Amino acid sequence: MISRTVPNVTEALSGVQDDMTFMLGGFGLCGIPENAIAELVKLNVTGLTCISNNAGVDDFGLGLLLQQKQIKKMISSYVGENDEFERQMLSGELDVELIPQGTLAERCRAAQGGFPAFYTPAGYGTEVAEGKETREFNGKMYVLEHAFKADFAFVKAWKGDEAGNLIFKGTSRNFNPCMCGAAKITVAEVEELVPVGTLDPDQIHIPGIFVQRIFQGEKYEKRIEQRTVRKRG
Repeated sequence: MISRTVPNVTEALSGVQDDMTFMLGGFGLCGIPENAIAELVKLNVTGLTCISNNAGVDDFGLGLLLQQKQIKKMISSYVGENDEFERQMLSGELDVELIPQGTLAERCRAAQGGFPAFYTPAGYGTEVAEGKETREFNGKMYVLEHAFKADFAFVKAWKGDEAGNLIFKGTSRNFNPCMCGAAKITVAEVEELVPVGTLDPDQIHIPGIFVQRIFQGEKYEKRIEQRTVRKRG
């Protein structure tokens, strides 16, 4: 049995260096790799290119890396609720590539599946398509998009076993699964790490072949980006 378990987040992020490209799973603050992000802040690596749906909030998630000016480029689909992200983008301090959300997901999946590129109708006729190859299929125009190239993918799952098999829970099953195996090294942090054979094979979302390192995370805050409640009465 191949074990992909590492003892802690420090070992999991071994090899991380300045000027690398990272994929980071999650949607808003849901399903983000909290431990990996905290370690990146601690390591103080700079010049990073981060591929993520958005950049969290000012004081949590990728917002922590933005605060420390560790990110030079964000590849995202949504500025979100992060004022510092918006400020750095508008001031020109941060290079930002905004792309359609579906295209972001598909560029991850293409990398995961080993496809160099694909055609999509999303963005045709807009700034998104500028400088890109376009082609007509069945009377409809499509834009050629290339798969992402990343050094590390950091994902967060609910449960995982020592072989790297993963189960995601709820909304965290968004960008996390399609980022697994989409980079040179995939690091998975899980809330619960169990022995091989514990997980029901029919419930596994991502097989361990897509994961190189797995560890059990600690002290998950699981913040809610915007807490909205109904008024009583």
